[in-house]
Amino acid sequence: MGVISSEKYILTLKSLANRRVVAVFFLGFASGLPLALTGGTLQAWMAVEGVDLKTIGLFSLVGLPYVFKFFWAPLLDRYALPFLGRRRGWILGTQLALMVLIVMLGFTSPKDTPLLVALIALILTFTSASQDIVIDAYRTDVLREKERGLGAAVSVTGYRIAMLASGALALILAGPLGWRITYLLMAGLMLIGTMATVFGPEPEETVRPPESLKEAISGPLTEFFSRPAAWAFLALIILYKIGDAFAGSLTTAFLIRGPGFSIGEVGAINKGLGLMATIFGALYGGVMLARLGLYRSLMIFGILQAISNLSFMVLAYAGKVYSIMVAAIAFENLAGGMGTAAFVAFLMALCDHRYTATQFALLSALASLGRIFVGPPSGYLSHEVGWVVFFFVTFLAALPGLALLYKMRRNIHSLENLQYTDDKHSSP
Repeated sequence: MGVISSEKYILTLKSLANRRVVAVFFLGFASGLPLALTGGTLQAWMAVEGVDLKTIGLFSLVGLPYVFKFFWAPLLDRYALPFLGRRRGWILGTQLALMVLIVMLGFTSPKDTPLLVALIALILTFTSASQDIVIDAYRTDVLREKERGLGAAVSVTGYRIAMLASGALALILAGPLGWRITYLLMAGLMLIGTMATVFGPEPEETVRPPESLKEAISGPLTEFFSRPAAWAFLALIILYKIGDAFAGSLTTAFLIRGPGFSIGEVGAINKGLGLMATIFGALYGGVMLARLGLYRSLMIFGILQAISNLSFMVLAYAGKVYSIMVAAIAFENLAGGMGTAAFVAFLMALCDHRYTATQFALLSALASLGRIFVGPPSGYLSHEVGWVVFFFVTFLAALPGLALLYKMRRNIHSLENLQYTDDKHSSP
């Protein structure tokens, strides 16, 4: 058994260099790049230009296409462009459109033409969300079962690096170069994604797409709910990272208003160290997933996510202690990155390749419900019971998901076995 595990570990490391995993990494970068350009970076530009706060606040609504992208995902499952295959054609089309839209946004003025900026930003987020749909589908279709953990990890890594480029790097460049040049450079970075799309491989498995738009809409739901334990799978998707989301919703506020760390300290350690820990955790989690399997990875990483919340409870009790702060942030982001790699691999394993775009969009939207709805109760709870009790409650919030995961261990193992069989048959 140890020999087999070692062989799987070596094969996983070798897969870092194959075309499928490399393409997924750079497509993860392309997926993450547009996000800040219509979010934090655009808000910073508007603030510098003197746009009023009410208008800046309203601009957050341009991000709605990311939430509702599952509505048009069936179109991308049903129809294909006449070049580069079923998924890559759409990816390239959206990437070229994104480059044009980013350039157009750079030539606008948030102060003089706010409505035009809002319109371009909305079209940009719609196009970016569409790119996300087909990239998620392509990643699920092209990766073999044994590569999915690592594929999820490198995709998360590429995404985070891109957010750093279009966020922190863009703000640094905007000072000496100006906003127009900065946005032109960001548009140029999309070429990384287009190269990955053009030279990326096609999936080995040939899958019949839906024969009609009706099938593309109803087929994903019919197929999913025909499975044993379908509702339990949906509950697990919601609950698995709920404790992590619960604690994460107020982490920054806690560090500033709880122990009393400065904004600069929080920015440097929470964002800088946190980003590096997340990337390392995702990559390490992807490698370990090949050795441990899907169920054991989900369980071990889920337990670590829950325990990491307790590290903030310790910090809340100890007060302003830098060593505990660094340890808590590093641990939380490391565990979160590992859990994310396993969770994305889990979502990929749940998708039928006929309906990958729609099913992944729906399942990922369902997974985001926890992050959306924990915010209001988090603020109320922390105010009423204090930070120590709050973080203990976030630890308890993670336990139902782990209990459900344990109860569904046979279903997860069956899912792994099915994916392994499919992978064996599809391999040349």
